[in-house]
Amino acid sequence: MPLWAIILLVLATIVAMEFIAWASHKYIMHGFGWGWHRDHHEPHDKSLEKNDLFGLVGAAMSISMFALGSPMVMGASAWDPATWIGLGILCYGVIYTLVHDGLVHQRYFKYVPRGGYAKRLVQAHKLHHA
Repeated sequence: MPLWAIILLVLATIVAMEFIAWASHKYIMHGFGWGWHRDHHEPHDKSLEKNDLFGLVGAAMSISMFALGSPMVMGASAWDPATWIGLGILCYGVIYTLVHDGLVHQRYFKYVPRGGYAKRLVQAHKLHHA
């Protein structure tokens, strides 16, 4: 696969994951997955919450794609693009963790944005939790 195609596939996966995360949040987390997601909407002093299990689901998706793209795992039937899709899912997970858990919920650092897009993002998420 040419480098430009790999970069495009990784970026497209990151964008696609935002839509997957939106749909998962709306239809799964606030639906049949509420048992895991509920504590994310409740005040607590725990460092981990059941909602973090959804991150393990994302990790399993990424690992599965890496496995599908690996000749060592799949042999001759390995599908090369799967590796790059797995990398895109991984990158999305890192971005999501830093922005959502880090910036919005301040689980990892105490930075409060004073303006711009980051401030609006935090405000919108607080409205969602209200």
